[in-house]
Amino acid sequence: MNRKYSYKLALPTALLGLAMAMPAFAQDESTHDAMHSAGANIKQAGSDTAAAAEDTYIGAKREVKDITITAKVKKALHDDPATGGSDIHVNTKTGVVTLTGQVSSRDAAARANDLAAQTEGVKRVDNQLMVSSAARTTD
Repeated sequence: MNRKYSYKLALPTALLGLAMAMPAFAQDESTHDAMHSAGANIKQAGSDTAAAAEDTYIGAKREVKDITITAKVKKALHDDPATGGSDIHVNTKTGVVTLTGQVSSRDAAARANDLAAQTEGVKRVDNQLMVSSAARTTD
């Protein structure tokens, strides 16, 4: 075969092959972009999951602290002569203790407030106790 003829045939064949391969190269580039995007999405999902797990852990830890504070305040109120027989409800949220219910005197309400405020972990006391002469007490 003639070399000149061979080059004339080889060049168009190479160009035709290159032209036909261009969509495949483009597809590889879009595939690369898609894979990169998928990888970024997976990384973001992992970060979001880790953040959610940390939030759950912190929330659970805070809830345990609040339950512990509530129990300590209830015990202190129960054990104290001025508040032991009173109808006092205790609720704690993020270290803030809310006292509700009825007590027999202002002194009992003040004592309940002091007992709650002195409890370890209490940040603030929201004293909503009502003074009622009909409040039950034990002698």
